[in-house]
Amino acid sequence: MIVRVLRCAEAAAVGPVVVAAGDTEIVEAVMMAGGRAVLTDPDLPSGSDRVLAVINQIDPGGRHDVVINLQGDMPFVARSLLTNCAALLDEQPHCDIATIVSPVTRAEDLSNPNLPKAVLAMAADGRSGRALYFTRSTLYGDGPVWGHYGVYAYRRQALARFCAAPPSPLERREKLEQLRALELGLTIWASVVAEPPISVDTPADLEIARAHASKGNRQ
Repeated sequence: MIVRVLRCAEAAAVGPVVVAAGDTEIVEAVMMAGGRAVLTDPDLPSGSDRVLAVINQIDPGGRHDVVINLQGDMPFVARSLLTNCAALLDEQPHCDIATIVSPVTRAEDLSNPNLPKAVLAMAADGRSGRALYFTRSTLYGDGPVWGHYGVYAYRRQALARFCAAPPSPLERREKLEQLRALELGLTIWASVVAEPPISVDTPADLEIARAHASKGNRQ
């Protein structure tokens, strides 16, 4: 799975790709596939902390001012998702963090706490929006409901500020770390994508991913 994610990231061609891993098995799998991986402290509290540790190690001079965090459990990420995140940081000069959302279309997902929802102030073209809040709760009223998916493009200074701060009250309440960024005053924009990435979080998700791959799907 991690090698599939590696290939998706490489195909996006937005910059060098490095896998930040907390255990040697992942590092070895990536290196055997010809990729680059860095072993991080397994006790780091989050993927964001691992990303910061790696970029500080491989780019101490600060040549790269943007870093994209793509999680290793998304084996079919379309390259457009990554390029859209990078483009948002260019299009919105006051955007600190870019991410992705997709319309929630299944009724059962509207109240599913395992699918975080983003509350957005939409841009006029409807292709992106500034995040006002994220929640696991059911949203009421008319209008689209945006499911949020964990792909993030950070300005490097924003990532450092985020990781230096302790978990915030809303983050602890909702168990959503992006709320820490909002409480710090960082600005998050989300790109709207038609189809969300397949994320493998449970054994049932794994079977869905295997079925998707068996049909010859690379993304």
